[in-house]
Amino acid sequence: MSEGTAPLAGDATSVADEEARERLIYLRGSIDNLDAALVHLLAERFKCTQQVGELKARHHLPPADPAREATQIARLRKLAEDAKLDPAFAEKFLNFIIGEVVRHHKAIAQQGTPVTDEAPEVSVPAAEH
Repeated sequence: MSEGTAPLAGDATSVADEEARERLIYLRGSIDNLDAALVHLLAERFKCTQQVGELKARHHLPPADPAREATQIARLRKLAEDAKLDPAFAEKFLNFIIGEVVRHHKAIAQQGTPVTDEAPEVSVPAAEH
């Protein structure tokens, strides 16, 4: 770092204590690995829901299934509680995913073809870590 240049906010090199700096780098590496795993899991999930949408379209089923969605939300809230994760956060997260899935299912039903093989593009503020 040159003289007169302040470290970037969150920059691990700005941590004076070497032990704290190393721990911060380690924890951020773990977060990066978990983020990568989440992206891959979401991609797999959307591959499955894409197939569900195509099946629904072929059989003229509605894009949304409110009973299934309610069951899944209750199930995810319980899983979140057991995992010591805020159930309200888990519900918001699942509602976002369900909204994207239903949007895709509607598009598949209207077009008669898949929307895309890719998961939805998401604009989410960067998490602090």
